[in-house]
Amino acid sequence: MKRSQILIKTQKEIPADADSINASLLTRGGFIQKEMAGVYALLPLGLRVYRKIENIIREEMNTIGGQELLMNVLQPKVLWEESGRWGKVADVMYRVGTDVGLAPTHEEQITDIVRRRISSYKDLPAAYYQIQVKFRNEPRAKSGLLRGREFLMKDMYSFHENEDDFKAYYDKVAETYKKIFSRIGLETKYVKASGGMFGDTSNEFQVICPTGEDVILICEKCDFAENTEISKLKSGDKCPKCGSSIKSEKAIEIGNIFPLGDKYSKSMNAKILDADGKEVAMIMGCYGIGLTRVMAAVVEVSHDNNGIVWPESVAPFKVNLISLNKNSEADKVYEELIRRNIEVLYDDRDEITAGEKFADADLIGCPIRIIISEKSLASGGAEISKRGSQDSEIIRISKLINKLAN
Repeated sequence: MKRSQILIKTQKEIPADADSINASLLTRGGFIQKEMAGVYALLPLGLRVYRKIENIIREEMNTIGGQELLMNVLQPKVLWEESGRWGKVADVMYRVGTDVGLAPTHEEQITDIVRRRISSYKDLPAAYYQIQVKFRNEPRAKSGLLRGREFLMKDMYSFHENEDDFKAYYDKVAETYKKIFSRIGLETKYVKASGGMFGDTSNEFQVICPTGEDVILICEKCDFAENTEISKLKSGDKCPKCGSSIKSEKAIEIGNIFPLGDKYSKSMNAKILDADGKEVAMIMGCYGIGLTRVMAAVVEVSHDNNGIVWPESVAPFKVNLISLNKNSEADKVYEELIRRNIEVLYDDRDEITAGEKFADADLIGCPIRIIISEKSLASGGAEISKRGSQDSEIIRISKLINKLAN
């Protein structure tokens, strides 16, 4: 994509209302636009990052048997009265009139869908997921994309004949989540936590970060991790698993999984006939990832003083190609990159100085920068460097294209 043709408007100054690193850098880089507190539009650059995250999640959900569907934002009161939550979620659910709400979550609807279609243990286990917008009347909308009122989320719900089958799948999802976040470029801790509006307990996937809102306790030697909201331990205590010292860290929650038991299936009469012909309520699990939270978390942990440093797997473009008054030569490189299916953002603007182009490239944060200039051409090719590195080298253009294509 040519920079002269894409909707990007970078900003030098930090927005006055930016209360976090991700809000500042994503806004300044032209990835998002704030509409109101907790509500952001994804601009072309932001949508490209979002789609990368979405595709990774979709691939991994499909791998463990998730079936994708799309449920409704508008939710009828009657379904939520069946589960007993219509009144309980009044503080977070936006209401349309007196009988319809905007879905903050989808346990009720997925249970309704499944109870109409599954009646035998032979149809289980089953898992259904969606990637969709959620609405929550968040009283403390802040921190950019980390705490929003309108946000994009993947939620999956699984159904099982018994607890043993559920636990096996729950563990499989946990391992898959670790893989998802690793592919995105995030190192996570698997943390025991409270269930909030969903139940008594849950497990969270937390990214250690000094700007995080959560505080977790982690062991320095083993995989013990617990949210301080539920823990009876404190920093400096001995780990209950291995006896080593535990410490507290600030962290960002980017995903969570919940055992739901028969809470919804029982109250909403979602039952099956088991192998003995007995009618039983299905056992359920819930598994969520906030996609826009993930985008924000990547920025919070992967940036420097000049801008964002995107992992290649979710970067808006792999390459930022910069022409310094050598558009004729740079055009040929651009066309060859496109021909080889290498994602490239080409800064072809004539009215912008070299310094401004470099500053924009740092701010936007594509993993690889290629400069075509009189100096590089005189030295035999193009200057290439990695985002965040001070080192660069001159490579022959034909060799460069082959290197990037591999």
